[in-house]
Amino acid sequence: MSKGILEIGKHNIGDRVEGYVLVKSVTKGLTTNGSEYLTVIFKDKTGEIEAKIWDNIEEAKYYFYENNIVYLAGHIGEFKGKPQLRIMNCCNAEEDENISVEDFVPSAPILGDDVLNAIQEIINDMKNTVIKNITSTIIEKYQTDFKIYPAAKGMHHAYVGGLAYHTYGMLNLAKVISDLYPMLNKDLLYAGVILHDVCKVKEYTDAINPDYSVEGKLVGHISMVSEEIALVAKELGFAGEEEVTLLQHMVLSHHGKLEWGSPVQPQIMEAEMLHFIDNMDAKMEMYREALEKVNPGHFTERIRGLDNRTIYKPSI
Repeated sequence: MSKGILEIGKHNIGDRVEGYVLVKSVTKGLTTNGSEYLTVIFKDKTGEIEAKIWDNIEEAKYYFYENNIVYLAGHIGEFKGKPQLRIMNCCNAEEDENISVEDFVPSAPILGDDVLNAIQEIINDMKNTVIKNITSTIIEKYQTDFKIYPAAKGMHHAYVGGLAYHTYGMLNLAKVISDLYPMLNKDLLYAGVILHDVCKVKEYTDAINPDYSVEGKLVGHISMVSEEIALVAKELGFAGEEEVTLLQHMVLSHHGKLEWGSPVQPQIMEAEMLHFIDNMDAKMEMYREALEKVNPGHFTERIRGLDNRTIYKPSI
């Protein structure tokens, strides 16, 4: 078998397998007699699979640690009705094998640099100096991580580059909607779209296997963006300007309801529209991801982000 990615999701119980996989997570455990074992989750773009390591634990730790790429051979067994990988041989990927973590994780269809260019074009066209400079400064500050971070851990756009791609989709919606409703302040709406989730880069620990950071758990991205707006406004000499308060309100209210995590509800048109646009793009992505997994004429599994509904995929 030629050396390639294992493609976990394309194999069945009983198959012999060989290829590269990414170590997603490693959890230590103890048997009833006090011996240590490891539970390892491997992943690639096609799926995930679990393996148990019972022997040679110290040696296994040389291969099995988060975000490491390994080449292994084994077969797929079964445990409690679920596939479980049983490893026969394993080695670390070498640097000259031209393979990287990005080869194993889902990523956005549009690259982050392209999104950043589109965002910069919109910022360049802004007429309001306060909104323009605050938005530009914050995006420039976080652009490296903004390009690669996911928009969520699991609900929608939960893949590399998902944050930038979600923002890109929302901006396209905002352009059309602002033409339909010319009473909307375009600068304010566009800035709200660009900034509303930017501090996800601080809420999560990394782009590949994101978990909540301490600040993410204790403060959250909504409050962090609001604080960032105030900080940058002060640095630029805009403290006290109405635009600063309006931008903060856009961010603080974009989840729409108090029970959905917004400290306040929308109280200006642009904030109301930002909530609608965010919700629309997120829900359409949930539909897309769920329907990719089923054949026409069938229903999806229940989707938590869509009120725990099952969704039907039409045959037409």
